[in-house]
Amino acid sequence: MRRDEVLQAAAGSDLSTLERSLREPRTLLSTLLSVVTAAATVIACVPLFSVLIMLLWRGGAKLSWQLFVELPPTAFEEGGGFGNAILGTVVMVGIAALLSVPFGVMAAVFLAEFGPESRIASAVRFCAKTLTGLPSILAGVFAYAAVVLATGTYSAPAGGVALALLMLPTVMLTAEEAMKMVPARMKEAAIGMGCTPSQVVWRVVLPTALPGMMTGVMLAVARAAGETAPLLFTALFSNYWLFQDGKLVLMEPTASLAVLIFNFAGMPFESQIEMAWAAALILVLLVLVINVTGQLFSRRQL
Repeated sequence: MRRDEVLQAAAGSDLSTLERSLREPRTLLSTLLSVVTAAATVIACVPLFSVLIMLLWRGGAKLSWQLFVELPPTAFEEGGGFGNAILGTVVMVGIAALLSVPFGVMAAVFLAEFGPESRIASAVRFCAKTLTGLPSILAGVFAYAAVVLATGTYSAPAGGVALALLMLPTVMLTAEEAMKMVPARMKEAAIGMGCTPSQVVWRVVLPTALPGMMTGVMLAVARAAGETAPLLFTALFSNYWLFQDGKLVLMEPTASLAVLIFNFAGMPFESQIEMAWAAALILVLLVLVINVTGQLFSRRQL
């Protein structure tokens, strides 16, 4: 038999075997489960795209430059914007990041490098994982008791403290995992060159783990930007700018996008309902940009 005939016969036998295998119960079950998984994926995406389409349809029609530079309208007033709410959201999330990121990173350094197997580390991890499931309204109640009652006023720092409490466990746990992914040979090389443990952390571990740590920070910021319940207890709301007489006034009730949506969505006035849809679209776009930025940082991780 010639070589070509042998190859054709072998190929024919393989094809017949494959055809028979497709009729086996195990193969049919695998195919069925694959189809069910694909269908479940499509079904899971339907609510997401439905929300996005609704926001683009209702909120996109209201988009204008006035939204970013004017104050919210009153009951029967047309036009207006929510520039103060955007500024308030940015300020409070910025305060929360300033509080949570340094403490979260320092705690992660201890958990990953200096005492990973100690009892303190185990207790801290347990507390951090518990905080990840903490209802956000409880963070608001804590900040209300610790800051609002102590200062005697609703304020942006009080809102920042509540949001920092929600951001801290995400920053800490993500930073710890990023540091654990740093190759051991890089640390050993630094130690072999005479670096102290603190120099290894500062010059090797943190720069290498930075993309992963930034991913955690971005995810925490995205969560904090959309929180409403903590801000109802701490920052409340305001129809005025944080800037007064050219100064940034923080110890006053502060507007935010999430609370504006909460307040205006239940109003009986069409202008304020439309404003709530536009604010929801802006908030979703803001969170989307933050998440995409986090994904870009994660792709740079070693």
